[in-house]
Amino acid sequence: MFRAILLEKTGDSFSAAVRELEDDALERHAADGDVTVRIGHSTLNYKDGLAIANRSPVVRRWPMVPGIDGAGVVEASTHPHWKAGDRVVLNGWGVGESHWGCLAGRARLRGDWLVPLPAALDARRAMAIGTAGYTAMLCVTALQEQGVKAGDGEILVTGAAGGVGSVAIALLAGRGYRAVASTGRLGEADYLRSLGAAEVIDRAALSAPGKPLQKERWAGVVDAVGSHTLANACAQTRYRGVVVACGLAQGMDLPGSVAPFILRGVRLVGIDSVMCPMPERRAAWQRLADELDLGRLDAMTTGIGLADAIPMATEILAGRVRGRLVVDVDR
Repeated sequence: MFRAILLEKTGDSFSAAVRELEDDALERHAADGDVTVRIGHSTLNYKDGLAIANRSPVVRRWPMVPGIDGAGVVEASTHPHWKAGDRVVLNGWGVGESHWGCLAGRARLRGDWLVPLPAALDARRAMAIGTAGYTAMLCVTALQEQGVKAGDGEILVTGAAGGVGSVAIALLAGRGYRAVASTGRLGEADYLRSLGAAEVIDRAALSAPGKPLQKERWAGVVDAVGSHTLANACAQTRYRGVVVACGLAQGMDLPGSVAPFILRGVRLVGIDSVMCPMPERRAAWQRLADELDLGRLDAMTTGIGLADAIPMATEILAGRVRGRLVVDVDR
């Protein structure tokens, strides 16, 4: 037996509850997996919140165990690259959407989806990073690969008090960048400065409709918000600056203009963490283990139990969660 959050839907009836499941449930509902992992910790991401709160058609088949992230130890494997006792981490690949996920004591996963857990990290800290932190590393790496250097100017981070934003600020500060945090929760200013933000600004300055071209300020942008915020960030980016987009907390739309791109040479780079190729995943996780200040990581992390993830889903959707939520699946 193992405990899991189980999402069930029949017609208009939906439920999300912690259930005791038989081990053979994984054989029935995750039959394409070839590695069984004893999950030590999971986490709660925005996408998990959508699934648990039934707010968006994230779940593609029922019943479903949510949880797009997990870290733990291999119990059994028929995959040639993994054996019992290996420490692994999982992000994305449709887990928690079309394949049973990691908000559970056990998960049956495909070995091709797994990354070895770096030696410097335990399962809890790996999930404090989670998809949010791994995405933040992909964003910061993209800025550098596009040629944005620490001395080029300020880097705007939107949705800064959330998971992606918190880790992005810590990573940027660690690499010597001047990170400016945009947030709707100005009461979190001290928290953001503790992560390395040089300045904190009100998201209201970016979230309303704006002009196609605005005063140039940003050498680079990490945007987890989308919609008007992303459009305004592009309009304020300096000549040949780089905007990296990875989220849609404000919306999926982009109500902007081509003007920043054709008149200032601004580059807009999209980041997909779900299907990101394995070499880039492994590199991102190793860089996180090498670079991320663990003290800052711990400062942005709150631990919760498995059942707590259900009410916290609506909190993360409402933007009321600071930093990262780590789920101890045994609590």
